[in-house]
Amino acid sequence: MTREFTTKSAEETIALGRELASSLAPPKVVVLRGDLGAGKTTLVKGVAQGFNAAEEEDVTSPTFTLIHEYRGPETTVYHIDLYRVDTQRELETLGLDDLMTENSVLLIEWGEKFERFEKERDIEIAIERLGESERNISVIIG
Repeated sequence: MTREFTTKSAEETIALGRELASSLAPPKVVVLRGDLGAGKTTLVKGVAQGFNAAEEEDVTSPTFTLIHEYRGPETTVYHIDLYRVDTQRELETLGLDDLMTENSVLLIEWGEKFERFEKERDIEIAIERLGESERNISVIIG
């Protein structure tokens, strides 16, 4: 099943993330697709806020740290960026299996680089830039 959304600003993308949090009940593995600057981290700001795990200003891109953890009262949100991870061996050193618990949601940017996440994902969210601030967001369940 695919649901399509169009947002016209960063604020609308964050609001959509907050709304999507309700359909991401843990445990979930979510692959986030989109070019650099598409708005993946912007969407994560809303998801983390939807789980009361972080305020939007506290959510930043994990491009260099690779994993950011946001703990909410009932759900821990892991924002993972695999852009700089190129091999299976590098992936294994991250210990992502240890993060997959009954109360966790893994939001994985660039997860499509690894076949494992194509198979293990529960949801895929694809973000496409339509203009300076307009985005098409496809949520693929299953």
